[in-house]
Amino acid sequence: MEGSVEARVSHEVDRWLAWLPRWRPGTHRARVRLCQRCFGSPILVAAGLEVDVPHPVQHAFSMRMKGIIDLAVDDYTARNLPMLHREIRLAEERKARRPYRAGEGLDPEFLGLELDPEPQPDQPFLFTLTGLEADAAAEAAEAAEPAPRPFTMDEKEALREEVRLADDFAKQLGRRICSELTHHRERIGVAVAEFVEPQIEDLLADLDREVDSPGWLG
Repeated sequence: MEGSVEARVSHEVDRWLAWLPRWRPGTHRARVRLCQRCFGSPILVAAGLEVDVPHPVQHAFSMRMKGIIDLAVDDYTARNLPMLHREIRLAEERKARRPYRAGEGLDPEFLGLELDPEPQPDQPFLFTLTGLEADAAAEAAEAAEPAPRPFTMDEKEALREEVRLADDFAKQLGRRICSELTHHRERIGVAVAEFVEPQIEDLLADLDREVDSPGWLG
């Protein structure tokens, strides 16, 4: 298991490093809501990406590490937690019957991000991806699937215990990934300095030039 975690972390860091030269700063208006995946993430701290790094760069990294945890938890659940595994499988089957899911099939750097830009009061959207997905979910609900059999008290307690075990396993694995990432901090930092910092410096230089231009002086 040790070697497996080390290999997976190294592989995903390699993939992130291969993606990083293709990253470009976004030109759209920044979002005001914090990303719950990245804000205060111990994984980003362990990788040295928690300060002065654009959120898209952070997010692409944290989602790759999340993928390692998700796959391992899925495997652990399938092997050791039969009730939770069954409920997850049933939920996935219900989700698969939905006709439209906008956030599926995305590359890791886009997973978990909000699908639509921030609304502006004077520029209403004709439609949003989130709205289309909600409409599709409502249509699927109207198909009136039979309600699942309610759990007994003993079943509820057993399921809570399995959820706790899965959560403990995920936290333990997350700590191991953080420990492993400390061995990759140097090459991560070198890549940020080479591919990210020059682009940020260029943006700041462009901003300085715009501020100093005659149009700003009125």
